[in-house]
Amino acid sequence: MTAFGKIALVAALVGFSATASAADKLTLQLKWVTQAQFAGYYVAKEKGFYKDAGLDVTIKPGGPDINPSQVIAGGGADVVVDWLPSALATREKGVALVNIAQIFQKSAMMLTCRKDSGITKPEDFKGHTLGVWFSGNEYPFLSWMAKLGYSTTGANPDITVLKQGFNVDPLLQKQAACISTMTYNEYWQVIEAGMPASELTVFKYQEQGVATLEDGLYATEKTLADPKAVEKLARFVKATAKGWDYAGAHQTEAVDIVLANDTTGAQTKEHQTTMMQEVAKLLAGPKQGTGYLDPADFDRTVSILLSTKSAPVITKKPEGAFTHKVFEAAEKL
Repeated sequence: MTAFGKIALVAALVGFSATASAADKLTLQLKWVTQAQFAGYYVAKEKGFYKDAGLDVTIKPGGPDINPSQVIAGGGADVVVDWLPSALATREKGVALVNIAQIFQKSAMMLTCRKDSGITKPEDFKGHTLGVWFSGNEYPFLSWMAKLGYSTTGANPDITVLKQGFNVDPLLQKQAACISTMTYNEYWQVIEAGMPASELTVFKYQEQGVATLEDGLYATEKTLADPKAVEKLARFVKATAKGWDYAGAHQTEAVDIVLANDTTGAQTKEHQTTMMQEVAKLLAGPKQGTGYLDPADFDRTVSILLSTKSAPVITKKPEGAFTHKVFEAAEKL
């Protein structure tokens, strides 16, 4: 190789290195383990949407011992996936989380009850044991019970609350008349465990008028105060929306991508296929496009949370808890 050729090769390698290192790093903390609930993020990474946006995105799975709010407060993530009730409760406690995009437009939460419990309507809950997730997931349930006028604490509560693990055993073993389930996950675990739908009664939060916003993207006020960070987040939101749109339109491929990223090997194609089908139903809504937070939905969630007078989730209407500036900046890219 001539001296000129060597110089050209070195220049090319330096240029490649500079290009490779030009991608902005961003860490996303998920609310739960790798599954189709988060398909859009994995699809955006696998299909190169993040790379095309100049981003090097690390996706961190969640789990029963991982609180996204604590992770971002400790500097372990730039963006987290969380539910609005949990984020607002965390914000009131001093961690200034801000919703920068709302992925799920509808609630997937519901109570799944055994028909042999005799429960046919919400008024029948009184006197029964109901399974409830905690760690920030209990807020919609408590608000619903408050709306019904049922006590959940004290010496003789109207409802006995069972702190439910992230499984469906309490229903199968008759430890609870009803348990918390998601339309895309635990409900189907009950079915797969051998209880047919004919033996179940479901009460969807969305249909009971107590739906609160679930999977959204959150950053901190400190991050949003930096214009460069906002521009990076805008690229992330745009690429993420593209990932979700692709996942919804190519569900089989999206499931394969999710399974490829499941390092535990715990997920099955059958369950993830059903989950992807159900999750896709939660995306549609705003004419503005995937990721837009409708202020009316935000206000409804706040109103529901403020209705819990006995044990309020939040004590006042939050200010600055969501912003459209990242979504609007993404639209201009």
